[in-house]
Amino acid sequence: MPHVEPLKAEEIRDPELLALIARCEALGVPDSLFPRILARVPAYAKALLRALLVSHTAGNVDHRLKEIVRVQLARTAGDAYFAGLRSRQATKKGLDEGTIEAGSGKFQDDPRFTAAEKWALRYAREMYLNPEKVDAAFYDEGRKHYSEAQIMELGAFIAFHYGMQAFMRTLGAAPQRR
Repeated sequence: MPHVEPLKAEEIRDPELLALIARCEALGVPDSLFPRILARVPAYAKALLRALLVSHTAGNVDHRLKEIVRVQLARTAGDAYFAGLRSRQATKKGLDEGTIEAGSGKFQDDPRFTAAEKWALRYAREMYLNPEKVDAAFYDEGRKHYSEAQIMELGAFIAFHYGMQAFMRTLGAAPQRR
């Protein structure tokens, strides 16, 4: 059980928050635990869940790649909760556990990943482990594969999801089992 008790589903009455929780559960990331913890502050919960859904499912970067990055970040953060969740949307689009595992390992030499995907996975890793390596030359390399808008999308995604994952790690949460 997490260090902060989640609200029971029947205690949440805000229709927008309930709809956002349903969208998260349909995606699989997050399950209802994270939103029910956040629901203690409904306005923040709604803002955070809207941002989470937009960052993960919208934009011009492939959702499967974002899912691999998300899991890589969760593992980097030591967050069992987000590391244990999987996007149903990404799974339906063919993402498998082997590819997710490779994205958190030695992806640089893995033929499953394109040069663009390897850059994005490196971006996620370096942003938190070695931010000094994310310099002008690094971004110049990224521009060979992505537009500046896509690079900003990836950067914001990485920052946002890593922050949520670090937060959940402090709460001691684990994914709910279905």
